[in-house]
Amino acid sequence: MVLGNLGKSFGNVLKKIANAIFVDKKLVNEITKEIQKVLLESDVDINLIFSLTEEIKKKALDEKIPGLEKKEILLKLIHDRLVEILGKEKFELKISKGKAHKIMFIGLYGSGKTTSIGKMALYYSKRGYKTAVIGLDVHRPAASEQLKQLSQKGKISYFIDVTEKEPEKIWKKYEKEFKKFDLILIDTAGRDALNKNLINELWFLKKLINPDNVVLVMPADIGQTAKKQASEFKKVLNIDGVIITRMDGTAKGGGALISCHETNAKVYFIGVGEKLQDIEEFNPTSFVSQLLGMGDLNVLIEKARTSLDEKQLKKTKKRLEEGRFTLEDMCSQIKNMQKIGPLGKIAQLIPGMGKIKLPENLLSVQEGKLKRWKHAINSMTLEEKENPSILSTPRISRISKGSNVPTNEIREMLKQYKMIKEFLGKGLDPSKMDEKQMMKLAKKFKGKIPKGFKF
Repeated sequence: MVLGNLGKSFGNVLKKIANAIFVDKKLVNEITKEIQKVLLESDVDINLIFSLTEEIKKKALDEKIPGLEKKEILLKLIHDRLVEILGKEKFELKISKGKAHKIMFIGLYGSGKTTSIGKMALYYSKRGYKTAVIGLDVHRPAASEQLKQLSQKGKISYFIDVTEKEPEKIWKKYEKEFKKFDLILIDTAGRDALNKNLINELWFLKKLINPDNVVLVMPADIGQTAKKQASEFKKVLNIDGVIITRMDGTAKGGGALISCHETNAKVYFIGVGEKLQDIEEFNPTSFVSQLLGMGDLNVLIEKARTSLDEKQLKKTKKRLEEGRFTLEDMCSQIKNMQKIGPLGKIAQLIPGMGKIKLPENLLSVQEGKLKRWKHAINSMTLEEKENPSILSTPRISRISKGSNVPTNEIREMLKQYKMIKEFLGKGLDPSKMDEKQMMKLAKKFKGKIPKGFKF
């Protein structure tokens, strides 16, 4: 989950509210003290913290909302005030297809700039944009190679010249190629600090490239320092917005987000992990919902859209329609599901499922078991592969001996097959689901997931 430790801390606050018999002055004081402690640990400005908690204190007992109990009103107050200090609105980059929209990325050393470019390239390419990246960081030796590897992994077009040491020459060399693309993501050099040399180089490149957007990349672990950094970059380079990286690994991310809002620097995206698909559009309402354990189906839908192979999904759908979904197809689908992320994290994004305790590494340990399952499948006849329902106890024993896979693992595999076939047989494509469909799915599988997924 985004901001794991901070999320757990807020989870404890909400648990205290849920377990309380009455909402009285004593409970409200305890809750606000807990919130103060949590936000202080997140490196949020102390004056803002006290302003927030005083408002909650003031309204928690007096506010009345038709149809809501006191506990629900208190929860709503906490949710709404957190959304407010994070900026309320969701800001989107306006990108038009066929325009060769240019986004120039800037940031200091170690901010995660190059990785963010790879993530955003995949994000937009999965949404139908013809995307390319270009490396203009000629100072950091590994920058070009890193950008190349990320692009190859995400199957993104890239333009890199490792021999050229002048960024403007690299740009001019490939400039004509960019007419073929909808979106161009531009990697630039960083420094240890925002100094005169960096400003001059970035200003020169900005004038040469004439980008549609200039985006600053900052790591979440700088906390309130984000305020100073965003202000300085905004003043000298007129940045359009911010991407905050490493939001999964630090409690200070809340401070970084709030600091950006205070400087009127729009946060467009947040990095929430190491994989290429671990990037999310920043939406204050969605972010707070996840933080408070209320889930967010839209984030789950976006994750599925970025992670899954559309061609593979269509192929599977066709095989299901033809009644030819085999055990080998099932193994391919599990690999697809792994790309979205650990099942424990996926469950946290579905409202009502956040409290189900699923191990974080639920899908990550599957690789070894998948190999054994494939050994078992290779020991089956063609009829058994395509119609596993005929696998009786004698057949399973024969397959077990032939593949050296225990019978209990083979039976487990057959349970997985049945469940996944049922899931896919409903015609549900995770990359195209809307919120209503996902809620229906959550209700249907809520009781089954802990039992069925024994990875």
